[in-house]
Amino acid sequence: MADGPVLARLHFGREDAERDVTEGLLLRGGFLPNAAYRAALSGRKMLIIGRKGSGKSAICMQLSADGGQHAGTVLVTPDETAGEEIRRFELQGLPGDSAKALIWRYVFAVHAARHLVTHAKDAHRRKPDSVKALARFLKQNGESAGGRLGDRLAQGARGLQTSLSLEAFGVRAGLDLAQAQAPSEGAQAARQLEVVEQGVAGAFADLGCAGGHGPLLVMVDQLEQVWSAEADSNSMVIGLLLAAKHAVSLYGGAVRFLLFLRADIYDSLSFGEGDKFRGDELRITWTEQALRDLALARARASAGAEMTAERLWAELFPAAVEGEETASYLFRRCLPRPRDAIQFLNLCQETAWLIHGRERITEADVLQAGRQFSDWKLKDLALEYLVAHPFLKHLFPLFQNTGYVVTRAVLGSRFDAAAESLHRLFPAYTDVLTLPGVIDVLYAVGFLGVRRGNDVVFAGGDDLPVQAHETEFHVHPCFRAALGATSAIDLRHFEPLGATTRVVQGGFHQYNDTGFASYPTRDHQLVQDLRRSCHSILAQTSRAVSLAQDARDEITRQINRVLDETSILLSGTASSFDLEDRLLVTTHYFDTLAAQLLASGLDGTTGAGDVVRRIEEEARRMRRRLGGSYGSSGSSAGS
Repeated sequence: MADGPVLARLHFGREDAERDVTEGLLLRGGFLPNAAYRAALSGRKMLIIGRKGSGKSAICMQLSADGGQHAGTVLVTPDETAGEEIRRFELQGLPGDSAKALIWRYVFAVHAARHLVTHAKDAHRRKPDSVKALARFLKQNGESAGGRLGDRLAQGARGLQTSLSLEAFGVRAGLDLAQAQAPSEGAQAARQLEVVEQGVAGAFADLGCAGGHGPLLVMVDQLEQVWSAEADSNSMVIGLLLAAKHAVSLYGGAVRFLLFLRADIYDSLSFGEGDKFRGDELRITWTEQALRDLALARARASAGAEMTAERLWAELFPAAVEGEETASYLFRRCLPRPRDAIQFLNLCQETAWLIHGRERITEADVLQAGRQFSDWKLKDLALEYLVAHPFLKHLFPLFQNTGYVVTRAVLGSRFDAAAESLHRLFPAYTDVLTLPGVIDVLYAVGFLGVRRGNDVVFAGGDDLPVQAHETEFHVHPCFRAALGATSAIDLRHFEPLGATTRVVQGGFHQYNDTGFASYPTRDHQLVQDLRRSCHSILAQTSRAVSLAQDARDEITRQINRVLDETSILLSGTASSFDLEDRLLVTTHYFDTLAAQLLASGLDGTTGAGDVVRRIEEEARRMRRRLGGSYGSSGSSAGS
């Protein structure tokens, strides 16, 4: 295989970190250390927050594999059974968040106790009484062996709600806790848990683990598998945060906690102590350069260390796609996260090598892969937010087969037409299914970007949400092909005459290779007038600096197609046609162009108003000129 084509060996890894560890490239040089990884490794941050596919689990897997800097690692990934036990855990006398915090604290204490029993023997070669007490506690409560987390949680929950066996710590639960006259079920559970936690903390202290060696690393990942947009699910996550904060204070430097949370879940939480976690947060963000670095690292891991950026992007991939440097073209059409980049890159390789049997990826391969990738991502976006925004896929038709630049006014008219159906399908979300609510959701999930100055900003990092005064939005390039929204604005393309032969209706004019030598003066002037009209429109468009660059480019593209036709007319390379009939067709096209610009919602506030007026004015001039007498003066006033 090593002697085969390089493209055959090229692979960018698996999309999910779990498979990437066992059969992919994650541990073979395909992992790119980033700020979130360094913060997690150093212990400076406890909350690693990112979108689905942003690399949270990859960091988790890499930290588990590193091993050497920690006394041990514990990975908690609740399945549906475990999630259900936590969601429904309640204690009389405690609010939901506090009750959920107790069950999480119990999980952490049990994991720490199991670690200490093994760690004392393996690393310290001694087992003080405090560690022996932990071993007895684990055995008496059925926590010594492994088993499914859900089953152990169910048992621990029953113990907290009734009584744990605490004789290992010198406490007879039924007698001593009754004498303490616990006022409620919640207070009794908290007292029991404190006994266990003090036993764990005492064992850490007796062994001198804090500062003596690396800490125990406890990581919680994949909570999205058991989360729903309901109060008990939010309490489950809030309880986790409160429990981790408590455990950090209790166990000191002996235990380190890392919680990997999806951004939409974390951002949906609202609780009084939320401000206390700001210093613990780190959000995963990916730049285009970081994705380039990741792609190169994975290309080297699969195809060989001799792979360079130049070879990857200029030899294996085409140097450019649709006039844009290839890497930039690819990563602009991904949401900024590794999973999307890996999928798109692998799809390009598979299209070229597996489908077409090529040894190099061509521009056609990238374009073909891009269309399939866009379809994938539109479906994936709806599934990613199915729990929080079940109506999301029903909003996509508002953007199908139209321009990818849309104003608030135009989107409002489209939404008004669909609002009744949306409210009927999703009655529980009518407060969100308003125009401002829909814009906020589409921006938050990365579907829409907002025009700010000369830039289009998509959600990510600390960007502001959409403001009420912002009126222009752009569909993300990732989704445009799937929606059929590949032009900035929905403009009918001008169809140039080219070499098409048109039936002569009246006057026939034959060109020669010297251009307009045999052309009557008035006909020559008419074509020159059309050229001047085109340049006038182009000049006005270039001055419309508040108009989106993509929209300006689209208008310019269509006017240049008209100019291309005038060059054909003047060059003498066209066949027979009726000149005035053709110029009338072009004049009608100008009218259509102006009407479409107005219909797109690109009004005077966007700078399009002056462009529309100039197009209409030039159309009137051309129409008057065509109806004038021979030799009349109807030339454009220019720009």
